[in-house]
Amino acid sequence: MGRTEDPTATAAPDGSHPAGTGPGGASPGPHPQVAAADRDINGTVGALLHTLLAERLSEACATDPVSGRDIAERIARFTSLGGRRLRPALLWWALRACALPDGDRARAALRVGAALELLQTCALVHDDLMDSSRLRRGRPALHVSLADQYGAAGTDLFAGAAAVLAGDLALAWAEDTLAETELPDPVRRRVRAVWRVMRGEMVAGQYLDLHGQVTADRSALLALRTARLKSAQYSASRPLELGAVLAGADPALTRRLAEAGAPAGLAFQLRDDLLGVFGDPSRTGKPAGDDIREGKPTLLVALAHARATARGRLADVAVLEAALGDPALTPAGLDAVREVLESTGARAAVEERIGRMASRALARLDALPLDPVAGERLRGLLRLAAGTTPEPGHTPHHPEREAGHADTARPH
Repeated sequence: MGRTEDPTATAAPDGSHPAGTGPGGASPGPHPQVAAADRDINGTVGALLHTLLAERLSEACATDPVSGRDIAERIARFTSLGGRRLRPALLWWALRACALPDGDRARAALRVGAALELLQTCALVHDDLMDSSRLRRGRPALHVSLADQYGAAGTDLFAGAAAVLAGDLALAWAEDTLAETELPDPVRRRVRAVWRVMRGEMVAGQYLDLHGQVTADRSALLALRTARLKSAQYSASRPLELGAVLAGADPALTRRLAEAGAPAGLAFQLRDDLLGVFGDPSRTGKPAGDDIREGKPTLLVALAHARATARGRLADVAVLEAALGDPALTPAGLDAVREVLESTGARAAVEERIGRMASRALARLDALPLDPVAGERLRGLLRLAAGTTPEPGHTPHHPEREAGHADTARPH
């Protein structure tokens, strides 16, 4: 959504470190572009995206000014604002943990990181539409914004169809960015193979999410499989794998690095599930309870349902069954669901699993022969992904729900 030492003692949670230092400490200094990314990977990817998006937007508006204004501009703005750019940061520091790249390899890695951000835009735009979410990052979701723009003419059908096209455009831009990235043929083939698997996992996971809603499947097995495919692999494991591949790491190290990211990615999604029910909308940028109203197959709900059933707590089962999938669920109804999630121990069980997943990710990472300084950056990032690195004065947070609410790509 651990270790005891403070990862921010030498680096910010996004992996930044003081100017003039690099993996291993001092000299010899890395290529200037590598040094810039080391100092501020989020800002470096953001600057690249600014250039890429300006080019794409110019092309889109030249093709047609109306679709350029309504769709392309929204996609460019959404991607530019971004969140904490966790995935490019994971990719970058996995690369740095495996090798010190030259300028060409660094530029390629930054472009792949930018492509990940565009793929994330596609996923979020489509996810908001499928979940009927009205807010994203504290603002109207893209399909809501389009409907508002056209008022009476902006029917649900129009806004939904337009959002599908907008997400498709973001995906096309991601694919173009990846395709235009210059890489040696062997590395290019490996990058494309990881990218292909990652896209397939995302689609399969999103479909399982929908399938669980329509079938009312409350099993923990489905919830975990959905979480792994829909978000866990894409949020941590695959970015780490891409970084290792770009570094030219051998297949064994690449696989083990991806395996280190897998439990952190699962913790990422489980933390998101908790925030979807218990989070503060002023911090998450999304309404609380949407997952319940949509009837999503989350582990949180699956555990509560199974425990209430096993203990014969029929009233609790009835509360869950009545609320799950009810788009008109009231605040009082949501409070009743929260009470069941608490009293059955489901919330505590998910919190405990998040802690175990974070510890497992760090243990796997510590067993790898990585550059120690870059490896330390990865430790901080995996803890951030799992939601086990609290901000001062706050409980553990989730980088996608909470940081996405901010207008900056930098962590607080």
